[in-house]
Amino acid sequence: MRRTEAKMAARFWVALVPLIMAARVAAQQPPAATEAESQLRAVDELVQQGKPNPALEVLQGLEARNPGLHGLAARLGKLYYQRHDYERAADYLRKAIAEEPNDAESVQLLGLSDYLMGHIADAIPPLEKVQASLPHPDPTGTYILGLCYLQMGDWDKARAALAKAFLVAPDSAAAHLVIAKMMMRNDLAEWAVGELQKALQLDPRLPMAHFILGEFYLFKSNAPSAIEEFHKELALDPLAWYAYEGLGDAYIRAENWDEAERTLKQAIWINPDFSGPYILLGKVELRKGNSDLAAGFLEKALKMDPNNYSAHYMLGTAYKELGREADSKHEFEVSENLHKQKLQTP
Repeated sequence: MRRTEAKMAARFWVALVPLIMAARVAAQQPPAATEAESQLRAVDELVQQGKPNPALEVLQGLEARNPGLHGLAARLGKLYYQRHDYERAADYLRKAIAEEPNDAESVQLLGLSDYLMGHIADAIPPLEKVQASLPHPDPTGTYILGLCYLQMGDWDKARAALAKAFLVAPDSAAAHLVIAKMMMRNDLAEWAVGELQKALQLDPRLPMAHFILGEFYLFKSNAPSAIEEFHKELALDPLAWYAYEGLGDAYIRAENWDEAERTLKQAIWINPDFSGPYILLGKVELRKGNSDLAAGFLEKALKMDPNNYSAHYMLGTAYKELGREADSKHEFEVSENLHKQKLQTP
């Protein structure tokens, strides 16, 4: 469980920064502009044209000649944020905020930069300031603020922020469900159970609550409890294909191969376009000695998810049992290389 999704959300702002900077071009055209101001407008135009590197070179030249130029620090901070250089971005964004305390964009980017550098406590004050100062703050900042509270152990504030990001009432069953899912994703699974139980007390028929409980029990290697929760989810929604997949996984861990096969096929009948059930079915068929069926399921899975090293490894095993030695060797090599790449990815 990593912060990948949160980082992607924070980095979504990278794509927005050039558009926001460019929107200021028309507003920054005084009748008697200085040469420096003209260059700042040229920088905005370069950013609008999708040319951040030339824009950065112009700004660096301006900084060398006139480091105190109004608006320079904000532009440098935003461009460095766009380049994922969060440490430099934060330095310039602090200068920009000192120059213009009400620059909500710079304040939010400072909070996001601190978050992406792992400075969780430092990220909270600027993100809080944006939430308080804007009538409709950007939901990315609201979401990241919720994750910051979560990592600092402040569950109530985390739930309120995440509820705001997901447009649900902070004391609702849905809010408890949201924070439980975020806890599961952020290595806080032990605390998720209490939130899910509270959600179900408020709404016994809340979709996804039993499913997430099932995920928790799978994480704890408690297959019987996971099976029970997935069945409860399916009683509420018989078309919840993801619950069939979870149930199939739980049956695999319980070594109930026939039930695993049946439920995983049900998942595919509802949603044939997701690789997970095919991979699990490949595992089931290998265990049952049906190497040809296993190969078929795994080949299908790899068409949808070609970088899944586990699927490549199992396909190599199936090919080996089928006597396809060259194909088996190839799949094992691909699996090993993909696994190494995953270990090297932060």
